[in-house]
Amino acid sequence: MKALVFDIRLNSLYSIRVPFTWQSALTYPVLPPSAVMGMLANALQRHKNNKHPLEYLDLIENDLLWAGSRLLTPCIIKSYTTSAIVKWEDTLGGKFTNALGRQYAYTKKLQITAIFKGDNLINDIAEALEVSPLTCGDSESPISLDNEVMIRNVSEDIRDKIIQTEYPVPFNRDTKIEEGNGQVYLMHERCKRIGDNFPLVSYMVPIREEQKIITPSSLTIRISNEKIFEIEGIGHVLTISRESHIEPAKAKRRKRARRT
Repeated sequence: MKALVFDIRLNSLYSIRVPFTWQSALTYPVLPPSAVMGMLANALQRHKNNKHPLEYLDLIENDLLWAGSRLLTPCIIKSYTTSAIVKWEDTLGGKFTNALGRQYAYTKKLQITAIFKGDNLINDIAEALEVSPLTCGDSESPISLDNEVMIRNVSEDIRDKIIQTEYPVPFNRDTKIEEGNGQVYLMHERCKRIGDNFPLVSYMVPIREEQKIITPSSLTIRISNEKIFEIEGIGHVLTISRESHIEPAKAKRRKRARRT
């Protein structure tokens, strides 16, 4: 297993919309796994440009084991009122726009990490990141690399029972947090749904907020059923299998079917 690790410098405000928040759109302070996947697939498509964009996304999702990001510098989130055009033609005196509330964030630097099963794509993606235009969440938020894209060895750590991480961790009733500060967000772990299943997963993001300024933090976790990866020179990240999200949904459908 190998990991891509790179730091990005934000060149503007960014807004990565939390799902189901539209009229008053909220933003994540960091990139959720789905946004990291989209960034990698977009860079690869721009660089290679010999397949449909969704085919590159399939390649990324099929080979990716884990993806995440973390703050390297303090972050500020503020709400603004934007004006959206809702129609182009109307009678005289009609309403053409609608006021929408939207959060925007700003930080100086973020670190992005992605763990892959094999070595087939990783060198191509590293090259693509260094030569392609990059954005944070949408095309309105340009970013640039702050260092070279690093390729690091990854091992599955089964020895340690207590680990410390600075990356978001899956959060459920079995998660045992020994120490640290964080906020819980619902995130998509992939960009494409599997059948009719497209769950939002609870993640605790290691951050601390004081006087409306968000600063990076860390979490100390006692391991129960999580899978631990150790990235050379970076540290630990935690994940749980995708099947653990999918199977409960299947069980609920079977239970509903038996009732009918």
